[in-house]
Amino acid sequence: MKIQDSILIFGSSGQIGKSLIRKFTKNNYRVIAVTRSIHRKGFQIKTQSNYGYLELEEISSFSEENISKLMDRSSICINLIGILFEKKENQFNLIHSDLPSLLSKVSLKKSLKQFIHLSALGIETATDSNYAMSKLEGERKVRQNFPSSVILKPSLVYSVDDNFTTNLMSLLNILPVMPLYYNGDTKFTPIHVSDLTNIIFEIVQKKITGETIECIGPQVLTFKEIIIKILKSINKKRLLFPMPLILAKLNAKLFQLMPKPLLTMDQLKLLKYDNIISKKYKTNFDINVDAIKKFEDEINLYSYNWSSGGQFSKKRIDKNN
Repeated sequence: MKIQDSILIFGSSGQIGKSLIRKFTKNNYRVIAVTRSIHRKGFQIKTQSNYGYLELEEISSFSEENISKLMDRSSICINLIGILFEKKENQFNLIHSDLPSLLSKVSLKKSLKQFIHLSALGIETATDSNYAMSKLEGERKVRQNFPSSVILKPSLVYSVDDNFTTNLMSLLNILPVMPLYYNGDTKFTPIHVSDLTNIIFEIVQKKITGETIECIGPQVLTFKEIIIKILKSINKKRLLFPMPLILAKLNAKLFQLMPKPLLTMDQLKLLKYDNIISKKYKTNFDINVDAIKKFEDEINLYSYNWSSGGQFSKKRIDKNN
């Protein structure tokens, strides 16, 4: 079999990175997966690949010298690194703006065929969010440094390995009341991780360059509709409480003190804005890559873990659907 290009992935241990490793190595691409901790993440990453097609590289610092050495062995670079909350001051800018700027600059110096950068959907209007502004600045720098780069703007990405649906299932399993911020009216176009993986794979296969692409699933759902679908999937009934903004802010201030906050003030600000297409850019459907997986169908494949009876409730859920 012909061995394809060598792909360098930053952010390889997350749900998207692991899914990409499976997809690319299955299709005879060599992957160099970069991690900050080979001992903590290495075994988990290795289980995702076809034997012989994956190299693990631990990087102690994102210096230009370290990145250059990795890119000497690569022809395509994919940057998936992102954070949802700041543990330290200015961390959003370091991760979402400065790092993509450096990666795109070195990619151009090394004459890589493609640089693919993962940003986020629906951030243009969220001018009061540090997360959104750092993501937008990262997009600007990437486009400036590597004009032929591909910038991807996915909506909410979900799977059994995510930190969104699984956290909500855990909360809904124990809380008698679920707060709805902004009345639960915020719109999302959730995309399953395998559909996003297919989009990235096709961008590489088709050698697409110089595009900004909004990556969306087949449905537009409000936050309230998402909660209702999750409740149905785990077979629970809960009171949905539209939380007044003043209480929501207090809630967020308390939650963000946790080591892994359920909600931060910055995330609360983001929830004001719909996470749907802006119509400024192409979508995955415009480049003939459909996203076909429906939210309720996919969460049913793993939600039984949060239902009464655990895995033994799976047969019941399957019969009901």
